[in-house]
Amino acid sequence: MTRAVIHPCFRAFALTMLALQAFMTWEAAAAEAPRGESEIGNFVLSNGMEVVVIPDHRAPTVTQMVWYKAGNADEPSGKSGIAHFLEHLMFKGTKKHPAGEFDARIAEIGGEENAFTSSDYTAFYQTVTPEALETMMEFEADRMRHLVLKDAVIVPERDVILQERRSRVEDNPEELLEEEMRATLYQNHPYRVPVIGWMHEMEQLSRGDAVAFYDRYYVPNNAILVVAGDVDTGTVWWLANKTYGAVPRGQDLPERVRPQEPEQNTKRTVVLTDPRVTVPSFRKSWVAPSYRTTEPGEAEALDLLSEILGGGTRSRIYQELVVKQGIASSGGAYFQGRSLDPSSFTIYGSPRGDATIKAVEDALDAEVRKIIEAGVTDVELAKAKNRLVRSMIFARDSQRGMANIYGEALATGSTVYDVQVWPLKVCTVTATEVQAVARKYLNPDRSVAGYLLPRETATSGDKSR
Repeated sequence: MTRAVIHPCFRAFALTMLALQAFMTWEAAAAEAPRGESEIGNFVLSNGMEVVVIPDHRAPTVTQMVWYKAGNADEPSGKSGIAHFLEHLMFKGTKKHPAGEFDARIAEIGGEENAFTSSDYTAFYQTVTPEALETMMEFEADRMRHLVLKDAVIVPERDVILQERRSRVEDNPEELLEEEMRATLYQNHPYRVPVIGWMHEMEQLSRGDAVAFYDRYYVPNNAILVVAGDVDTGTVWWLANKTYGAVPRGQDLPERVRPQEPEQNTKRTVVLTDPRVTVPSFRKSWVAPSYRTTEPGEAEALDLLSEILGGGTRSRIYQELVVKQGIASSGGAYFQGRSLDPSSFTIYGSPRGDATIKAVEDALDAEVRKIIEAGVTDVELAKAKNRLVRSMIFARDSQRGMANIYGEALATGSTVYDVQVWPLKVCTVTATEVQAVARKYLNPDRSVAGYLLPRETATSGDKSR
C-alpha cells in the first residue's frame, strides 16, 4: 500500500484556514470572555494590556511571560544600558512583596524564572504549575507599577551589570567584534548601541534614570502578556482581569519613531586583533528590512535566502566551504527579521588548516554572487520551505518557545494572525523572489566586513588576510 505524504506547505495552508476562522471568532467576541479550550486566544484588557493564550495540555505546567515594548533602542541618548539595568532592578521588590519573596515562592514549588532585554523589548517569565499561575500574575502585576527603588540597591546592582559586561563582552573577542560591527553597520539608528550599554555610560546610570524609564514604559498599555501551557483561554481571561486588569492604564505613549538609516553607499571594514584569538573568523553584514518594515513577501524571502545560503549542514555555504573545498571549519548565514526597524543579514566563516581567512571571505562572497546572478533551484527552495515550516511545528514542543515566538512578534509590530499565517506566506515565496532580495540587499558595496585575528598575525599582511 502506498501512503500519501502531505507536504508541509499544504498542512500550513490547513492550519492557516483554522487560524483565519479563529481570528474571525476573536473579533466577534472581543467584548466577552473567550471560551476556547485548545485554540490560541487573543484579547485586550480594559487598561490596554494585550493577552495571548496558547493552550498546551500535554504537561501540567504553564509559562507566563510579560513583554514590555521598551528596549535599549528606546533609551535616552547618553543613558545606554538603562533598559537592561532596569530589568535587573525589577527583582528588588515592592512594598507588598519585599526583595527575594517572588524568587522564594517560585523556588519552593520548583518553578523557573528569568528575564531578558533586547533592542526592542524587555521580557520577564515564570514557569510553574497551573495552580500557581494566579500567584505569579499577582506578583508580576504588583511590580509593574509598585517597584521600590532605594539608593541602597542602585550602586551594588550597577556593579553587577558592569561585571556582566566585563565577562560577556570585554572578555570575549567575538562579542567585541560583534559590538563594533553593529556600531559600524548602523550609522544613525540606535541599534548601533549595544543592549548592555557602553561601559562609560553604564558607570553613570542613577536611580533617577531607572525611575524615569520605569515610569514611562512599565505600564499595562505598553505590555503584552503571553500565557502558554496547561490552561484555557477563559481561565486566563478571568485571572488576567483580576490581577493585571486592576493596574491603572498609563499615559498613552507616542508611536516608537526612531532615527532611521540614511542611504548607505560604502563598503566598510572592521578589524579586531586580540592575543586571545586562536582561530580567526570572518563575517559580513548588510542592513536588511524586518518583517515590520519590509515590502510584502520580502522578509519571508530573506528567511528562505538565509536558509538556502547558510542555514545548516545542507546549505550552500556549508557544502561548498566545509565539505567540498575543505577550507572552512564552519560557515553559515542568518537573517534577524523580528525587529521593529530594519535589521541585518549576515554571512560568516572560519578557516581550517592552512586555509587563509581571505580564501574563506572570497568563497563566501562567491556563494552570494551565485545566487544574485543565477538564483536558486526549485528543489532547494522546496527543501528550505520544508525546514522553515517544520521549525514552527517543532516549536510547539516547547511552551516557552511558543511564548517567545508570539511575544517577540507582537512586541515588534506583528499580530497573532501574522504569526498564524506565516507558514503559508513562506510557502508562496518563489525562486525569483529569493533571487530578487539577494540582488536588492546583499550589495557588496554597502556592507560591513569584520575580521577577528590573532595578535601575532595582525601585521603579517596577506598571510592573515
